[in-house]
Amino acid sequence: MAEIISEKRYEFVIPEGKQKERLDVFLTNSVENATRSKVQKLIESKNVTVNGKYVKASYLVQPKDVIIATHPIAPRPEKAEPEDIPLDIIYEDNYLLVINKPAGMVAHPAYANYTGTLVNALLYHSDKLSNVNENFRPGIVHRIDKETSGLLVVAKDDWTHAKLAEQFSKHTIEREYWAVAWGLFKVRKGEINSNIARSKKDRKKYTHSDTEGKTATTYYEIIDEYDFTSLLKLNLKTGRTHQIRVHLASINHPVFGDPVYGGRELIYGSSLPKVKNRLNNLLKIMPRQALHAKTLGFIHPKKNKLVRFDSELPEDMKLLITKL
Repeated sequence: MAEIISEKRYEFVIPEGKQKERLDVFLTNSVENATRSKVQKLIESKNVTVNGKYVKASYLVQPKDVIIATHPIAPRPEKAEPEDIPLDIIYEDNYLLVINKPAGMVAHPAYANYTGTLVNALLYHSDKLSNVNENFRPGIVHRIDKETSGLLVVAKDDWTHAKLAEQFSKHTIEREYWAVAWGLFKVRKGEINSNIARSKKDRKKYTHSDTEGKTATTYYEIIDEYDFTSLLKLNLKTGRTHQIRVHLASINHPVFGDPVYGGRELIYGSSLPKVKNRLNNLLKIMPRQALHAKTLGFIHPKKNKLVRFDSELPEDMKLLITKL
């Protein structure tokens, strides 16, 4: 039987030359999936020590400090379990499914998200899923971010999985996203080329780079324009983590509402009357990034022909667009 994990322990030794920084800020930037509020609760509940002593969240981290943080977690199950969670199934046959994933749903179980995922729902719906991945990712060929909605293809057997994965690897899959982005673009149709690399300042984020990371290409085209935002469609040549979000932020047009890449700050339209109140109201409608994986096309492995699936924008994005 696998060992049940009840806590996760982090230890940091602050190097020479490190500038002083609040303890809660340091841990938020150093621990994957951490948020500042969660870190502050850990510190308040005495799950964090500095040099063997309990300190406040405002403590300024200094060189040679030894920080130990212990995070109690729910026991990790040995494998993903079926859960009766509704699925929006766009297409299904004996070989694969195409799912319209809602925003807020994680693709597969992982640290801090062992239940309520797409995989849990798939296991309840079907007793036939590919087994290429480990126990926590049956059927999962590709992923989209938790707070991004849209289409995913799921494999029911290992052969189908391999054939689909090959198409993703060769970048022959058609993937079209729709997004609301900040600002009005100077060019209505364009291409963004820059490498995507993990951020050195915050390991939960990614950044564009000229020298590091993996090559990435995003094509965009403006569909409509509003006072200080634009609706656009985007096609991926590559499929890097956070690619669209990083690429749009890199040209100062972040996805509206994106809490990680600057999409919740007033970037354009500051001269418009009552724009701050208007922005606050719009952000209440869109508490996530306004990004939807709208279209998915690929060669069906068994039928050996192109299949293409489309989906409607989710209700939050529809409402946002009507208010822009």
